[in-house]
Amino acid sequence: MGKMSTAPHRFHTAIHWFRRDLRLHDNPALHAASRAAECVLPVYVVSAWRRQHGWTSAVRQEFLCGCLEELARSLATIGSRLIFRTAERADEALAALLVETGAQAIFFHRDPDPYGIAMEEKVAAMARRHGAEAFGYKDTALHERDELLNGSDRPYRVYGPYARAWAKLEKPAPVPGIRRLLAPPIDVPSEPAPTLAHWQLAPSGADTVAPGERAARARLTRFIEKHLLGYRVAREVPADEASSRLSQDLRWGLLSIREVVARCHELLAGEGSAALDATARESVGKFLGELAWRDFAMQLLFHFPEVLATEFNPAMRGLPWRGWRKNDAAGAADLRRWQAGETGFPLVDAGLRQLRATGFMHNRVRIVVAMFLTKDLRLHWRAGERFFSQRLVDGEIANNNMNWQWCAGTGADAAPYFRIQNPWTQSARHDPHGDYIRRWLPELRDVPAAKLHAPPAGPRERLAPNYPLPMVEHGAAREETLAMFQQHLQEQRQK
Repeated sequence: MGKMSTAPHRFHTAIHWFRRDLRLHDNPALHAASRAAECVLPVYVVSAWRRQHGWTSAVRQEFLCGCLEELARSLATIGSRLIFRTAERADEALAALLVETGAQAIFFHRDPDPYGIAMEEKVAAMARRHGAEAFGYKDTALHERDELLNGSDRPYRVYGPYARAWAKLEKPAPVPGIRRLLAPPIDVPSEPAPTLAHWQLAPSGADTVAPGERAARARLTRFIEKHLLGYRVAREVPADEASSRLSQDLRWGLLSIREVVARCHELLAGEGSAALDATARESVGKFLGELAWRDFAMQLLFHFPEVLATEFNPAMRGLPWRGWRKNDAAGAADLRRWQAGETGFPLVDAGLRQLRATGFMHNRVRIVVAMFLTKDLRLHWRAGERFFSQRLVDGEIANNNMNWQWCAGTGADAAPYFRIQNPWTQSARHDPHGDYIRRWLPELRDVPAAKLHAPPAGPRERLAPNYPLPMVEHGAAREETLAMFQQHLQEQRQK
């Protein structure tokens, strides 16, 4: 599969395989297919698992279903139809469609994770066996795979140099949206659009943001117009809800990363840009840096796929984390309390309650919650990574892994193992009035803010009658964690 932007010749019929690009605006593979083929068959392959999955859950599948429903409606308005097929393996479903339709090509966007990459290779091999061609396009990241290497032609392992190199590269421009798509003249059978019943899941009850491309585009406009210029400061205040809230839109491809960056650059260079003060420009730069961090995570996963199973830093492999082995009953019990938002640390619990209620957690709170799991409870970062990937609507394999390893002190650009955030001081700094905490912990609505940011005065003094006591004493837990890391590193040096 080359890195071409258009196919070398025209086809009568081509398949566009929708994956995580559920939109019509700035969709390079769909745009290329529409230019290279007389007829384009849009297809989504529905996964065949049932009841439970290690990396997803009802809340994520609900959001996906809503996105697919809107995509199907959008395609209908431009003269096309979204075909659904269920399969254990996407290559098998696509092979059947090649036979049914006589299509000569398959167009799709490349995935950043090893599982998606492996399937792309299977699809390309299958297409060759059927005398067809497969065309993969860049979409998920601005700069992907081997596109950004250091002076030694090696992947960057540290974010700072990567970000500086990333900023210097020319950013790809969006391609035109699709306004008309001619479907094949034959009637291709389709399954109905999937619902939660397909996976035998019950409704999550979560109140997520609206799914679909239209809602995502509205969120982008709202962020650019109302929050971007104050992003540098406001992004740290969870009660303000001034972060971009675009993460799920990028995860599912409701927006393209190219359009988001282009909108930022338009703001910096367009009419009225001369009036932007330093804070506004720093805010745009900070947001672009977050997008570079996202690209960095995907590059790391491409070059070091082993991070999904072990620590990025070899010196940190083999740490005696709790709660990962099956016979660790105490660790498992602590993990359940953390998952339920019943740790007795208000900011931690508020974040986990927000996650359960909405499929989202504010980024600053995610860091506090993750460091509490790994540094206060000494539970394995992989347990947190799995829980987040299941519950976050924006769950992105690469970012989720890198962020958890960052918090655990085991990854690229990791916070040093001795950097252990104090949940109480983090609470006072980022939610000083307790607005965020009270929103998600109504049992604490009458507690003065000062009491929300410090451990209870006595061992039996609860913040509220129905709110638990802190499950650990932070100072003691910190010392135990430091000792765990120091002993492990000493043992590593002695080997």
